[in-house]
Amino acid sequence: MSPTETRGPLRVAIVTESFLPQVNGVTNSVCRVVDLLAARGHEVLVLAPGPGPSSYAGFPVVRMPSMPLPFYRDFPVGLPARRTMTAAIRSFSPDVLHLASPALFGSAAVETARRWALPTVAVFQTDLPGFAGRHRVPGGEALWSLLRRTHAAVDRTLVPSSATMEALSARGFPRLDLWRRGVDTRLFDPARRDGELRRRLAPNGEAIVGYVGRLARDKRVDLLAHVARLRGIRLVVVGDGPERARLRRRLPDAVFTGQRTGGDLARLYASMDVFVHTGADETFCQSVQEALASGVPVVAPAAGGPLDLVVPEHNGLLYAPDSVRELRVAVGRLAHNREVRRRMAAGTRPSVEHRTWEAVGEQLLDHYRAVIAPSRELAERGTGADMVPASPGRSGRGRPEERTSTPPPSRGGRESS
Repeated sequence: MSPTETRGPLRVAIVTESFLPQVNGVTNSVCRVVDLLAARGHEVLVLAPGPGPSSYAGFPVVRMPSMPLPFYRDFPVGLPARRTMTAAIRSFSPDVLHLASPALFGSAAVETARRWALPTVAVFQTDLPGFAGRHRVPGGEALWSLLRRTHAAVDRTLVPSSATMEALSARGFPRLDLWRRGVDTRLFDPARRDGELRRRLAPNGEAIVGYVGRLARDKRVDLLAHVARLRGIRLVVVGDGPERARLRRRLPDAVFTGQRTGGDLARLYASMDVFVHTGADETFCQSVQEALASGVPVVAPAAGGPLDLVVPEHNGLLYAPDSVRELRVAVGRLAHNREVRRRMAAGTRPSVEHRTWEAVGEQLLDHYRAVIAPSRELAERGTGADMVPASPGRSGRGRPEERTSTPPPSRGGRESS
């Protein structure tokens, strides 16, 4: 059976390490995926850690046990409640299991998927070892071992950038495919530039230099203190997180807007003159893409996801991740030279406007169908055969003898699509 033969509605179970009310890259991506699946008539179940809404886009959200990180108490970490997770997945009987940035929570879901021979697609989105390092938590290499073991057990791992692809390949992660993030080009648009908002933010006509993202140690937002010393600029920081109070003390002249979403966020982006990102461990960096869609030239580290988004001298500038001098020079060049800024702004939106969520959503569906098709072929050929559970660290989809003997429960008469 080819992927084109599985074009009917799908049942997709999404196990995510983060979800509403937490707002971050993983949550935003999952919400977008669910929205797209809903618009195309597919069925979705979301399993997420911690308290929060019990439904999204008309689909159920099963909330799982969690505990807060000691150094980041606003971020709940999902606990592997295998019995509850298994019951929820079996009851839904999905065609494919989507693992969003799997870690401890996701690894338990992988075990469930292997037991029932469910096709699995994992999305590598968060550089957890880098996150741990920035928060001075030991055990980065142990995290790599856990992540590699989890991803080795799924049918396909989707990575958001070429730099992440190279890094994971070098560490022995198998079955990697590129799947970039989409951007809402209707929401993030240069036409949302707001003169009144600009006057409130920079009453003396300063160039507005903005940052959007979590205010956490791993984002290195304190580097903006070096940018804040540039003449003729007003620094605007959009977002929230555990470092907010400390950053307000470190950046006393900056405007802190708090967390913003929707049209408010879009107006802030479009009203900036320069967007600057400071995190050096980004697997993609959605805020860079949103700034580009808003017509704002970007200054970002020459590392990770921004390497695929920022074309130097065309839509922004890159700086060596640990060079404060290069960061200052790059921001100063754009902030102080209106003509250079205008020239680079002309290249921003065209560089990302083809990356709509609709386009990348269709790519994701193709990935789902690609892992579903061979699994169904094996199920049809292996019906009634004696099979044994997959061995640890193996995909469980490669050969019939690696799959379990008990099939998932029936869908109550619903035909598999």
